[in-house]
Amino acid sequence: MLSEGMTTRVQAWLRQANSDLAVGQLTEAKGFHSQACYHYSQAAEKALKGALISLGVLPPYSHSLDRLINALEQQGVNSNALKELHVKSLSRMSSETRYPQDDEAPVDRFDAKDSGQARTIAESILIFVKSILKPEDNV
Repeated sequence: MLSEGMTTRVQAWLRQANSDLAVGQLTEAKGFHSQACYHYSQAAEKALKGALISLGVLPPYSHSLDRLINALEQQGVNSNALKELHVKSLSRMSSETRYPQDDEAPVDRFDAKDSGQARTIAESILIFVKSILKPEDNV
């Protein structure tokens, strides 16, 4: 069982994941799709890291959602529900949404379809993480 301090830490990661999800929704609604995609990727990453912390594992320093999911599997978590999601595309959004490539700005590369797909993946990951947490870890 986790200490009270560890439970508080898990809750902090989940609060931030929920905040990033909300910021993604706000920016998506205003048409800032590259920023929405970035915040959705952050929401998913922080939720997965919170899940690892809830298992007593220090999460790897990585933006790779696949790597975080693999770390959960190594702890015995059945992550089949996440396998059908296109998490690689969401992982790439962590950097591709922030930096221009050649003469193309992220704001020109990401559209409503991208942010909608990113939102769906992030929401699915948050639902999954909340389903595997103990009640005292959920926020």
